[in-house]
Order: sequence, then structure tokens, then C-alpha cells
Amino acid sequence: MEHGSAKLSRGPDAFAGILQQLGVPMPHVAAWLTIGTELLGELALLLGAFVVWASIPTALVLLVAMVTVHLPYGFSSVKLLGISYSGAQFGPVGYELDL
Repeated sequence: MEHGSAKLSRGPDAFAGILQQLGVPMPHVAAWLTIGTELLGELALLLGAFVVWASIPTALVLLVAMVTVHLPYGFSSVKLLGISYSGAQFGPVGYELDL
């Protein structure tokens, strides 16, 4: 639900712009469907209501995220690049968590 609320708070148009850059068809529609899935679908899963029906669009959202964003960065979700005085520095995450 956190991901859906973050997308909603930044504005669906900002997320639609990201989807458009990724080549997702109908980015505004896809943005609203993703936000709705992440908010309502995850709430249903959290409450244990409509689990089978809520898990299908949730799995689709995660699959699209894996293929369009995370796949090029490999499996691991943690890419420690180095440690500096300001703390740990990480690279792009892989598809481990989505999978």
C-alpha cells in the first residue's frame, strides 16, 4: 500500500510519465490501474478479503515491474557499491523482492 500511496501523493501524472518512458501502452490508464491495485488490492490482501481476486492483479503489477524496471539489474535486491562517511551507497535493485 505504501507504493500506491507514494504514487498517488506525487500525482498520477508523474507516474504516468515514468510509464510512458518505459514504453507502457496507455500510460495514464496503466498508472491509475497500478495505483488502484496497490491501494485497494493490497488492503484486501492485508484484511484477508478477496485474496484470490486481489492477488491476480497484484502479481501482474509485480511481473511488469520485474520485466520493465528490475530485470536488467540482475537478481539481488541489494547492490552495495561502497561505504563512505555519509553511509552505505547502493546501486539499482534487482528483481529479487518482486519475484
